[in-house]
Amino acid sequence: MANVGIVGAGLGGLSAAIHLASSGHDITVYERNATAGGKASEISSGGFRFDTGPSLITMPFVLRELYDAGGAEEDERVELLPVDPICRYFFDDGTVLDAASDEQAFCAQVAALSPVDTDAVSRFLDYSQRIYELTSDIFLFHSLTDLKSLLRWKHVKTLLRLPQIDAFRTVHEGVQSFFHDDRLVQLFDRYATYNGSNPYTAPATLNIIPYVEYRMGGYYVRGGIYALVRSLVQLAEKLGVRFHYETTVEAITTKHAVVQGVRTESGIRTHDAVISNADAVYTMTTLLEGSRQAVASKKHHYETLEPSCSGLVFLWGVRGRRDALAQHNIFFSGNYAEEFEDIFVRHIPPADPTVYVSITARVDEDHAPEGCENFFVLVNMPYLTEKNRDYDWAGYRDSVLSRLQQAGVDIETDIVYEEMITPADLEQRFNANRGSIYGISSNSRNAAFLRPSNRIRKPRGLYLCGGSAHPGGGVPLVLLSGKLAAEAVMR
Repeated sequence: MANVGIVGAGLGGLSAAIHLASSGHDITVYERNATAGGKASEISSGGFRFDTGPSLITMPFVLRELYDAGGAEEDERVELLPVDPICRYFFDDGTVLDAASDEQAFCAQVAALSPVDTDAVSRFLDYSQRIYELTSDIFLFHSLTDLKSLLRWKHVKTLLRLPQIDAFRTVHEGVQSFFHDDRLVQLFDRYATYNGSNPYTAPATLNIIPYVEYRMGGYYVRGGIYALVRSLVQLAEKLGVRFHYETTVEAITTKHAVVQGVRTESGIRTHDAVISNADAVYTMTTLLEGSRQAVASKKHHYETLEPSCSGLVFLWGVRGRRDALAQHNIFFSGNYAEEFEDIFVRHIPPADPTVYVSITARVDEDHAPEGCENFFVLVNMPYLTEKNRDYDWAGYRDSVLSRLQQAGVDIETDIVYEEMITPADLEQRFNANRGSIYGISSNSRNAAFLRPSNRIRKPRGLYLCGGSAHPGGGVPLVLLSGKLAAEAVMR
């Protein structure tokens, strides 16, 4: 039985804790904040309740397998509700399109919008499914540092069939080869942002994501995504996991290139292994004992990895109901390429932003006072640089409200509660590398191989999980990262 310390009680850390504890290991979780969840947190005030992180669950079998591993009873599991439409899209030209969860219905909606693209959605999803079937086993369900796994013949065959996973085109080039209508290209380009990347530079392999969402389904957690955090904490505690909240890990200690444990303000705690659910770059350049000297001497490759995009969040409690909106809504910018140039090349807030709005009160009415709704509003932003660190984030509010108003959604005078989460807040609260939401971007063809692995070779006994580690961001992949880290410890 191993004595394992886990740094951070985000979804990845909770997954690792449950997998290890259910196998009989002794687990202690250290969380610097007062509650678990990491970026998947919640805020309640003035009768309004908001999730502050993810808003959609995909690949529900991953969550089901985690509950099964922990021996959860049925009443200990969250209820997943299918989302329909998956999203309502508002285009710059005034067009509105619902992406129905039923593929035939979605195809009919697309055909009405662009008759020349009548069969394009099904063809594109077939292509997306083919990428998933070729890559998921090696890139999602196994660690890239597990040599025995990589040498399995079916995995070698995948590596030999790289052209079929479309790794040599960009997301945009792949999407554009299927659709004639620029609005549909923009709709499917946006899936690169699911892990904080640029569709004009990220490999088309990321076109796997629409298959996951449309053919496996998109789900909402009854009570909000934070209900999932609560249920996983309860399951972990039932399995004997100990949580230390408001406990900052100051360093991961080592001796002779072997992890010894962690140092907190109350002293050093010894562990056989440590899993860090903190940001991977922060872990390797700041938390790991001796790493700061390597960074200072410019001998640390983690410093060279491009962060994903960051985000600016507004939590607005709004009087009245806007019937034009669905539970999930996207208001697209007029020039998507320019928006990503602003974010990833010029490193400035986009002049013409795409705005995402989620309203959980459409399902859980108690998330807002009677006659009101809770707007979670997200705009993709550049990661923090010297150029934008002092930006007036509050002043960007007008750009967001203007984009909504342009689509006929005028809420400014009806906002009765407001809170803002900036890239600087993400950096400070969660040690997110330069305020990035998803850790490392996937803006290169070899991005999957550059993402920090779940097992660190040196020092021995250090493992990583979370959205900044393999296999990536998004709830199911983060849960898988915890599982992969746990399996690596057990190996």
